[in-house]
Amino acid sequence: MDPRLDAICFEPSDPVPFERAWGWQRQLQQRLLEDPRAPEALLLLQHSPCYTLGRGASEAFLGFDPLDPPLPLHRIDRGGEVTHHLPGQLVLYPVLDLRRHGADLHLYLRELEGVVIELLAELGLGGERIDGLTGVWLEGRKVAAIGVGAKRWISQHGLALNVDCALEGFGRIVPCGLQNRPVGRLCDWRPGLTVAALQPRLVAAAARRFRLTLRPPLPTEGLEGL
Repeated sequence: MDPRLDAICFEPSDPVPFERAWGWQRQLQQRLLEDPRAPEALLLLQHSPCYTLGRGASEAFLGFDPLDPPLPLHRIDRGGEVTHHLPGQLVLYPVLDLRRHGADLHLYLRELEGVVIELLAELGLGGERIDGLTGVWLEGRKVAAIGVGAKRWISQHGLALNVDCALEGFGRIVPCGLQNRPVGRLCDWRPGLTVAALQPRLVAAAARRFRLTLRPPLPTEGLEGL
């Protein structure tokens, strides 16, 4: 087996506070920075309700006082504007050495979109890209937000796919800084669809797209607090 394609898959069962998952990503990123032969990783989880802002995101897209937010608000080291995380939304964080996957951040964004589009096709849905924007849409509604960061080509952050989450919290922000582009969730097209049903299919789609051979962590490869 090509060691470049070896990847650990972490799938916490309960919603994870954003700060904890961000710490896990940094831990996995540092592991790859220190040992280029180390395995890559996928983190697939749901978050406790929160909002996040990208590196240069504008607070003008918040419909509330950032000093008194209705939910935890985090400014983080990814690209993009404000987004909302909550249970019912699947969040995929690939921690990859992008030199093994084309060494091109723009290509990487398109590949993440491709993961979602392939998954939606399995459900009989036609996911769409919009020229000049990042993410995936269904019939004009954004169902997947994507924002990434990288340090010396080791990736952090990733994609958030709305499955059966509540949408009210998106009304407090301008999601991704895009006016007049509503947010959607997959259960509006496929009633009864759940995170539990979709999670293994999203893992499989990501593994195919990035040519990963997934395995559970060894005892020495665990994450603090997992």
